[in-house]
Amino acid sequence: MKKKWIAGLLGTVLALGVLTGCGSDTAAGAGADTAGENGAQTKGTITIAASSTPHAEILEEAKKILSEQGFELSITVFDDYVQPNLVVDSGDFDANYFQHIPYLDSFNAEHGTHLVNAGGIHYEPFGIYPGTKTDLSALEAGDVIAVPNDTTNEARALLLLQDNGIITLKDGVGLEATVNDITDNPKDITIQELEAAQVSRVKNEMAFVVLNGNYALEAGFSVGNDAVAYEKSDSEAAKTYVNVIAVKEGNEGNEGIQALVDVLKSDEIRQFINDTYDGAVIPFE
Repeated sequence: MKKKWIAGLLGTVLALGVLTGCGSDTAAGAGADTAGENGAQTKGTITIAASSTPHAEILEEAKKILSEQGFELSITVFDDYVQPNLVVDSGDFDANYFQHIPYLDSFNAEHGTHLVNAGGIHYEPFGIYPGTKTDLSALEAGDVIAVPNDTTNEARALLLLQDNGIITLKDGVGLEATVNDITDNPKDITIQELEAAQVSRVKNEMAFVVLNGNYALEAGFSVGNDAVAYEKSDSEAAKTYVNVIAVKEGNEGNEGIQALVDVLKSDEIRQFINDTYDGAVIPFE
Protein backbone atom coordinates (compact mmCIF):
# COMPACT_ATOMS: atom_id res chain seq x y z
CA MET A 1 0.00 0.00 0.00
CA LYS A 2 1.09 3.56 -0.51
CA LYS A 3 2.44 5.25 2.59
CA LYS A 4 1.45 8.82 3.24
CA TRP A 5 3.94 10.46 5.53
CA ILE A 6 2.77 13.62 7.15
CA ALA A 7 5.38 16.31 7.39
CA GLY A 8 5.43 19.45 9.43
CA LEU A 9 2.42 18.54 11.54
CA LEU A 10 3.99 17.05 14.62
CA GLY A 11 5.69 20.08 16.14
CA THR A 12 2.54 21.48 17.66
CA VAL A 13 3.34 23.88 20.45
CA LEU A 14 0.56 25.07 22.71
CA ALA A 15 0.53 28.49 24.31
CA LEU A 16 0.19 28.42 28.07
CA GLY A 17 -3.30 29.79 27.88
CA VAL A 18 -4.42 26.74 25.91
CA LEU A 19 -3.20 24.22 28.48
CA THR A 20 -6.50 23.95 30.29
CA GLY A 21 -8.11 20.88 31.78
CA CYS A 22 -11.63 19.58 31.64
CA GLY A 23 -13.30 22.70 32.96
CA SER A 24 -16.50 24.15 31.61
CA ASP A 25 -14.64 26.39 29.14
CA THR A 26 -13.13 23.49 27.21
CA ALA A 27 -14.76 21.32 24.59
CA ALA A 28 -14.17 18.28 26.76
CA GLY A 29 -16.25 19.87 29.49
CA ALA A 30 -19.81 21.06 29.38
CA GLY A 31 -19.18 24.57 28.10
CA ALA A 32 -21.80 26.42 26.10
CA ASP A 33 -21.39 26.89 22.36
CA THR A 34 -20.03 30.24 21.19
CA ALA A 35 -20.13 31.93 17.82
CA GLY A 36 -16.99 31.86 15.70
CA GLU A 37 -15.70 34.61 13.44
CA ASN A 38 -17.94 33.53 10.59
CA GLY A 39 -20.96 33.10 12.82
CA ALA A 40 -20.68 29.29 13.02
CA GLN A 41 -21.14 27.73 16.42
CA THR A 42 -17.88 26.64 18.07
CA LYS A 43 -17.78 24.23 20.98
CA GLY A 44 -14.33 24.93 22.41
CA THR A 45 -10.94 23.22 22.50
CA ILE A 46 -9.97 19.62 23.25
CA THR A 47 -6.36 19.37 24.47
CA ILE A 48 -4.65 16.05 23.85
CA ALA A 49 -1.19 14.59 24.48
CA ALA A 50 0.07 12.02 21.99
CA SER A 51 3.00 10.05 20.65
CA SER A 52 4.16 11.34 17.28
CA THR A 53 3.66 8.26 15.11
CA PRO A 54 1.01 7.16 14.40
CA HIS A 55 -1.08 8.83 17.09
CA ALA A 56 -0.48 12.51 16.36
CA GLU A 57 -0.71 11.84 12.62
CA ILE A 58 -4.11 10.21 13.07
CA LEU A 59 -5.22 13.06 15.31
CA GLU A 60 -4.21 15.63 12.69
CA GLU A 61 -6.57 13.90 10.27
CA ALA A 62 -9.33 13.76 12.90
CA LYS A 63 -8.76 17.45 13.64
CA LYS A 64 -10.19 18.37 10.23
CA ILE A 65 -13.43 16.49 10.89
CA LEU A 66 -13.77 17.81 14.43
CA SER A 67 -13.35 21.36 13.15
CA GLU A 68 -16.39 20.87 10.94
CA GLN A 69 -18.31 19.85 14.06
CA GLY A 70 -17.24 22.99 15.94
CA PHE A 71 -14.40 21.51 18.02
CA GLU A 72 -10.78 22.64 17.97
CA LEU A 73 -8.30 19.85 18.65
CA SER A 74 -4.96 21.00 20.10
CA ILE A 75 -2.29 18.30 19.89
CA THR A 76 0.97 18.19 21.83
CA VAL A 77 3.56 15.52 20.98
CA PHE A 78 5.44 13.75 23.78
CA ASP A 79 8.38 11.39 23.31
CA ASP A 80 7.94 9.36 26.49
CA TYR A 81 5.29 7.16 28.11
CA VAL A 82 5.06 8.90 31.49
CA GLN A 83 4.29 12.61 31.03
CA PRO A 84 1.22 12.09 28.79
CA ASN A 85 -0.52 10.28 31.65
CA LEU A 86 0.60 12.70 34.34
CA VAL A 87 -0.66 15.78 32.46
CA VAL A 88 -4.09 14.19 31.97
CA ASP A 89 -4.35 13.06 35.58
CA SER A 90 -3.41 16.57 36.73
CA GLY A 91 -6.10 18.12 34.54
CA ASP A 92 -3.66 20.06 32.34
CA PHE A 93 -4.84 18.08 29.31
CA ASP A 94 -8.23 16.61 28.50
CA ALA A 95 -7.01 13.31 27.05
CA ASN A 96 -4.08 11.37 25.68
CA TYR A 97 -3.61 8.92 22.84
CA PHE A 98 -0.49 6.75 22.94
CA GLN A 99 -1.03 3.64 25.07
CA HIS A 100 -2.77 0.29 25.29
CA ILE A 101 -4.97 -0.91 28.14
CA PRO A 102 -2.43 -3.18 29.92
CA TYR A 103 0.01 -0.26 30.11
CA LEU A 104 -2.74 2.08 31.32
CA ASP A 105 -3.73 -0.35 34.07
CA SER A 106 -0.10 -0.87 35.07
CA PHE A 107 0.56 2.88 35.16
CA ASN A 108 -2.46 3.53 37.38
CA ALA A 109 -1.31 0.84 39.80
CA GLU A 110 2.27 2.09 39.93
CA HIS A 111 1.60 5.84 40.05
CA GLY A 112 -1.75 6.12 41.84
CA THR A 113 -3.35 7.88 38.89
CA HIS A 114 -7.04 7.61 38.01
CA LEU A 115 -7.14 7.31 34.24
CA VAL A 116 -9.73 5.35 32.27
CA ASN A 117 -10.27 4.12 28.75
CA ALA A 118 -12.69 6.37 26.83
CA GLY A 119 -12.52 4.31 23.63
CA GLY A 120 -10.32 1.83 21.76
CA ILE A 121 -9.01 3.17 18.43
CA HIS A 122 -6.34 0.93 16.92
CA TYR A 123 -3.73 -1.71 17.66
CA GLU A 124 -0.18 -2.13 16.45
CA PRO A 125 1.26 -5.60 15.91
CA PHE A 126 4.51 -6.05 17.84
CA GLY A 127 7.40 -7.12 15.62
CA ILE A 128 10.96 -8.42 15.61
CA TYR A 129 13.02 -6.28 13.22
CA PRO A 130 16.49 -6.80 11.73
CA GLY A 131 19.57 -5.12 13.09
CA THR A 132 22.93 -6.60 12.16
CA LYS A 133 21.19 -9.84 11.19
CA THR A 134 18.16 -10.55 9.05
CA ASP A 135 17.33 -14.19 9.84
CA LEU A 136 16.48 -15.52 13.30
CA SER A 137 18.11 -18.83 12.42
CA ALA A 138 21.46 -16.99 12.24
CA LEU A 139 21.41 -16.10 15.94
CA GLU A 140 24.42 -17.31 17.90
CA ALA A 141 25.95 -16.99 21.35
CA GLY A 142 26.77 -13.41 22.26
CA ASP A 143 24.17 -11.83 19.99
CA VAL A 144 22.04 -9.12 21.59
CA ILE A 145 18.33 -8.44 21.09
CA ALA A 146 16.92 -5.12 22.36
CA VAL A 147 13.44 -4.98 23.95
CA PRO A 148 11.40 -2.22 25.67
CA ASN A 149 11.88 -2.10 29.43
CA ASP A 150 8.42 -0.92 30.57
CA THR A 151 6.40 -3.59 32.31
CA THR A 152 3.78 -4.70 29.79
CA ASN A 153 5.76 -4.00 26.61
CA GLU A 154 8.75 -5.98 27.85
CA ALA A 155 6.50 -8.92 28.59
CA ARG A 156 4.93 -8.64 25.16
CA ALA A 157 8.35 -8.60 23.50
CA LEU A 158 9.52 -11.62 25.50
CA LEU A 159 6.37 -13.55 24.63
CA LEU A 160 6.99 -12.84 20.94
CA LEU A 161 10.58 -14.08 21.28
CA GLN A 162 9.25 -17.19 22.97
CA ASP A 163 6.71 -17.76 20.19
CA ASN A 164 9.62 -17.78 17.75
CA GLY A 165 11.69 -20.30 19.68
CA ILE A 166 14.40 -17.94 20.91
CA ILE A 167 13.70 -18.22 24.65
CA THR A 168 11.39 -20.09 27.01
CA LEU A 169 9.58 -18.37 29.88
CA LYS A 170 8.17 -19.72 33.13
CA ASP A 171 4.70 -21.15 32.72
CA GLY A 172 1.91 -18.67 33.35
CA VAL A 173 3.97 -15.47 33.67
CA GLY A 174 2.04 -13.84 30.81
CA LEU A 175 2.00 -10.04 30.88
CA GLU A 176 4.19 -9.94 33.98
CA ALA A 177 7.15 -11.64 32.29
CA THR A 178 10.62 -10.15 32.73
CA VAL A 179 14.08 -11.35 31.75
CA ASN A 180 14.24 -13.01 35.17
CA ASP A 181 11.50 -15.37 34.00
CA ILE A 182 13.59 -16.82 31.16
CA THR A 183 14.09 -20.51 31.90
CA ASP A 184 15.78 -21.55 28.67
CA ASN A 185 17.99 -19.59 26.30
CA PRO A 186 19.51 -22.24 24.03
CA LYS A 187 21.56 -19.85 21.90
CA ASP A 188 22.75 -17.81 24.89
CA ILE A 189 21.28 -14.58 23.56
CA THR A 190 21.59 -11.39 25.61
CA ILE A 191 18.33 -9.52 26.08
CA GLN A 192 19.05 -5.79 26.33
CA GLU A 193 16.31 -3.81 28.11
CA LEU A 194 15.96 -0.20 26.98
CA GLU A 195 13.43 2.61 27.30
CA ALA A 196 10.94 2.04 24.49
CA ALA A 197 11.88 5.14 22.49
CA GLN A 198 15.54 4.09 22.49
CA VAL A 199 15.14 0.59 21.08
CA SER A 200 14.91 1.54 17.41
CA ARG A 201 17.88 3.89 17.77
CA VAL A 202 20.27 1.01 18.50
CA LYS A 203 19.15 -1.20 15.63
CA ASN A 204 22.58 -0.96 13.99
CA GLU A 205 24.21 -2.26 17.17
CA MET A 206 21.90 -5.20 17.90
CA ALA A 207 21.24 -8.46 16.11
CA PHE A 208 17.51 -7.69 16.28
CA VAL A 209 15.18 -5.20 17.94
CA VAL A 210 11.64 -5.85 19.17
CA LEU A 211 9.48 -2.79 18.57
CA ASN A 212 6.08 -1.31 19.27
CA GLY A 213 4.30 -0.44 16.03
CA ASN A 214 4.73 3.32 16.43
CA TYR A 215 8.47 3.11 17.00
CA ALA A 216 8.83 0.71 14.09
CA LEU A 217 7.17 3.31 11.87
CA GLU A 218 9.44 6.07 13.18
CA ALA A 219 12.45 3.87 12.38
CA GLY A 220 11.23 3.47 8.81
CA PHE A 221 10.23 -0.18 9.19
CA SER A 222 7.22 -1.80 7.53
CA VAL A 223 5.54 -4.68 9.33
CA GLY A 224 4.74 -6.45 6.11
CA ASN A 225 8.11 -5.94 4.44
CA ASP A 226 10.68 -5.71 7.23
CA ALA A 227 9.55 -7.64 10.31
CA VAL A 228 11.10 -11.10 10.55
CA ALA A 229 8.23 -12.08 12.86
CA TYR A 230 5.19 -10.26 14.23
CA GLU A 231 1.88 -10.71 16.02
CA LYS A 232 -0.76 -11.62 13.50
CA SER A 233 -3.63 -9.18 13.13
CA ASP A 234 -6.22 -11.75 14.23
CA SER A 235 -4.25 -12.89 17.29
CA GLU A 236 -5.61 -12.44 20.78
CA ALA A 237 -2.32 -10.83 21.79
CA ALA A 238 -2.62 -8.04 19.21
CA LYS A 239 -6.18 -7.24 20.21
CA THR A 240 -5.26 -7.17 23.89
CA TYR A 241 -3.10 -4.15 23.19
CA VAL A 242 -5.65 -1.86 21.58
CA ASN A 243 -4.50 1.77 21.81
CA VAL A 244 -7.06 3.96 23.55
CA ILE A 245 -8.09 7.50 24.27
CA ALA A 246 -7.40 7.88 27.99
CA VAL A 247 -8.99 10.50 30.24
CA LYS A 248 -9.22 11.24 33.92
CA GLU A 249 -11.89 9.13 35.57
CA GLY A 250 -15.26 10.86 35.37
CA ASN A 251 -14.52 12.71 32.13
CA GLU A 252 -15.14 9.86 29.71
CA GLY A 253 -18.73 10.98 29.12
CA ASN A 254 -17.92 14.61 28.34
CA GLU A 255 -19.16 15.98 25.03
CA GLY A 256 -15.76 16.73 23.53
CA ILE A 257 -14.32 13.36 24.49
CA GLN A 258 -17.26 11.49 23.00
CA ALA A 259 -16.98 13.54 19.80
CA LEU A 260 -13.25 12.80 19.59
CA VAL A 261 -13.73 9.06 20.03
CA ASP A 262 -16.58 8.96 17.51
CA VAL A 263 -14.46 10.70 14.88
CA LEU A 264 -11.46 8.45 15.52
CA LYS A 265 -13.69 5.40 15.02
CA SER A 266 -15.34 6.82 11.89
CA ASP A 267 -15.08 5.29 8.43
CA GLU A 268 -12.98 8.24 7.28
CA ILE A 269 -10.30 7.69 9.91
CA ARG A 270 -10.38 3.91 9.47
CA GLN A 271 -9.69 4.42 5.77
CA PHE A 272 -6.87 6.86 6.54
CA ILE A 273 -5.23 4.33 8.86
CA ASN A 274 -5.53 1.49 6.36
CA ASP A 275 -4.18 3.59 3.49
CA THR A 276 -1.29 5.07 5.44
CA TYR A 277 0.39 2.46 7.61
CA ASP A 278 0.82 -0.71 5.53
CA GLY A 279 -0.53 -3.02 8.24
CA ALA A 280 1.57 -1.53 11.05
CA VAL A 281 -1.57 0.11 12.48
CA ILE A 282 -4.96 -1.60 12.34
CA PRO A 283 -8.31 0.02 13.23
CA PHE A 284 -9.98 -1.57 16.23
CA GLU A 285 -13.48 -2.91 15.69
